Amino acid sequence: MKLYLDPGHGGDDSGAQGNGLDEKDITLAIALKIRKIILNDYENVQVKMSRTSDTTKSLAQRSSGANDWDADFFLSIHINSADNTSAQGYEDYIYDVSAKSSKAAKYQDLIHAEVMKLNQMNDRGQMKANFHVLRETKMPAILTENGFISNKHDAALMKDSAWQQKVAQGHVNGIAKAFGLKRKAVKETPATTTPKTTQTSTKTVYTVYVGSYKSKENAQDRVAELKKKSIKSSIVTTKISGATWYRVKVASYSTNANAEKRLKAIEKAGYDDAFIITEKETTTKTETKKPTASTNTTPTTKPTKSTSKPATTKPATSTSKPATTTPATSTSKPATPGTSTNPTTTPNNTTKEIPVIVDPGQFTILGPTFLSPEQMDQFVKKVNPKAPELGKFYQDLGKYYGIRGDVAFAQAIHETDYFRFTGVVNPGQNNYAGIGATGGDNRGASFKNQEEGVLAQLQHLYAYATTKPLPNQYPLVDPRFHLVDRGTAPTWTALNGKWAVPGTTYGQSILSLYQQMIHSV
Repeated sequence: MKLYLDPGHGGDDSGAQGNGLDEKDITLAIALKIRKIILNDYENVQVKMSRTSDTTKSLAQRSSGANDWDADFFLSIHINSADNTSAQGYEDYIYDVSAKSSKAAKYQDLIHAEVMKLNQMNDRGQMKANFHVLRETKMPAILTENGFISNKHDAALMKDSAWQQKVAQGHVNGIAKAFGLKRKAVKETPATTTPKTTQTSTKTVYTVYVGSYKSKENAQDRVAELKKKSIKSSIVTTKISGATWYRVKVASYSTNANAEKRLKAIEKAGYDDAFIITEKETTTKTETKKPTASTNTTPTTKPTKSTSKPATTKPATSTSKPATTTPATSTSKPATPGTSTNPTTTPNNTTKEIPVIVDPGQFTILGPTFLSPEQMDQFVKKVNPKAPELGKFYQDLGKYYGIRGDVAFAQAIHETDYFRFTGVVNPGQNNYAGIGATGGDNRGASFKNQEEGVLAQLQHLYAYATTKPLPNQYPLVDPRFHLVDRGTAPTWTALNGKWAVPGTTYGQSILSLYQQMIHSV
């Protein structure tokens, strides 16, 4: 199911205003929560949004975005306003020529009912209108008006993040019923009756950092600087691509909202290099259960006297030597033709933190791969079931070169239109990054197999990301490696205008796809 979310207004268009609020901010907050809930809780759902930040979008851009993507459902989130400040409550709209038997009308019935269960507002009813986004979209579409910003009661609710969450949940509940969505399975650990039980629990922690440094001295200077401003901090080390980095940690929170609040305060204090990392924290607790006391009374019996001597048993002596296990040594050669010289120099990605892209301009090409090969392949097959299974190549080669293999996979999705090859490059070229396809009918380079095609892409990224010599376990198969101005694009957005021309948002498009991949896990 493909859901297109449209947070009303944005950028230069604030929408309705009242009681210290702008409509554009509330609609975006609710829409982002809808996306998060539905991707976390339900299977086989894809979500696109007309905007994910405070940007200006025309009505035509909103409707054409959904049409071009071939969405299954269009949901536009709005907030109402009236000159009469006593007007309050919730209402929703479908296109005014929609029949009662239409899909839009049926979906409206379900969503209206579910939202009203949670939003703590008056019910103003289900309506029809000739709004552009309802008229010009090719799929069933609904526009919801979530209270009156001009009314004190409704506005007070809008300011509450918990209320926004409830409204988002109401929308999701309605969509799930309308499309028969299947919930993701929740793994449960079976109860054990053994005397000793080990309980493992995992929770999400949102940690705020103020800077990340290769030099420990620089990190110590930052800690001292923060102390002068009465901000407590500590240094945490982490490994990225085999190198030690020193992060300055301020605090950890159990909710993203609290972390974001602290981040904004840090930024306000003048630190624009602050960021949040979402981590999974696992705790293990071992408990010893006391045996259950029996309430039955057992009659006392005298022990029977035995005249036989107790048997004497000698402990058995084992003459066998303990088995010695030697770690297995792989003698297999790399799948791509080439001579393996020193695999131990391979960069090692050891971190498994969920990537949080606070600033796309700072998100580096070099770094760990978070998604598994299966997660990469499953994501692309939701759009193109016939897509080749390339996740393993992106993970292994990404690890070798110290490149974010899953982001490179997102780049390949962007370049090939989900491996459907709708541009000039054809599938037989195994060219997943448009290497050498410089415009017109120029199809670019060809590679003899899938792995070599991925290898060429990773080598080309390596050329842009660093000036270090190319590791020599694999042969150089990128025909344009030496044409790259080495080290000029350490981040994905720095590829703008280099990998793609003019490509002013090339890196941002890749990272947007990558975020969709992460949210689909």
